[in-house]
Amino acid sequence: MKSISSQEARERAHQMLQQAGIILTPAEAEQLEIADFGLKRLKQEGLQLITYVNNDRYCAKELVLFPGQTCPEHRHPPVGADPGKRETFRCRSGTVYLYVEGDAAPTLHAQVPDESKPYYTVFHELVLAPGDQYTIEPDTLHWFQAGPEGAVVSEFSSTSRDELDIFTDPRIVRVP
Repeated sequence: MKSISSQEARERAHQMLQQAGIILTPAEAEQLEIADFGLKRLKQEGLQLITYVNNDRYCAKELVLFPGQTCPEHRHPPVGADPGKRETFRCRSGTVYLYVEGDAAPTLHAQVPDESKPYYTVFHELVLAPGDQYTIEPDTLHWFQAGPEGAVVSEFSSTSRDELDIFTDPRIVRVP
C-alpha cells in the first residue's frame, strides 16, 4: 500500500471535513494534526484531527479517518482526582466501527490491522452512521475504524490529555 505524506493527509482530511459540511478557517486547516502513533503506517493505523478547544473542563475535536483507517486500542486513565476522559463520538459522515469492552460481536465489520493483531483485545461492536453517537466512559478500552468511505466524527469530551493515553500496543508513541 502506497504511503501518504503528512501534507497529503492534511489536504485530504480538510477535503473530507468540507464534504461533511464542516468548515475550517485557513489557520485551522494548517493546524490539522496527523497522528501516526509512531507506527509509520498512517493509511492503516492513524488519525487526522483538529482540536477546537481543550481546557480544564471540556474539549471539542473533529476526527477524520480515511477508508479503513484505524485508531488503535487505548484508554483514557484517571489522572489524580480526575476519573479520566469521558468522550462522546458523533458520526458526521461515513461509517465508524467502534469497539469497546463488553460481549464480543460474533463477526466484525472492521478488519484488525495484521501487524497489530495481538494488541486488539476488545470486540464489542457499535456501528455509527451519520447522526449516531455513543459515549465512552473514562478508563474504557476502545478502538475504532472507518468504513469503506472513510468517516468524520465530532468528539465532545472532558479535558483531553492525549499524552497520557494508554495504548495496548507498546510500540505506540502519542504526543500532544
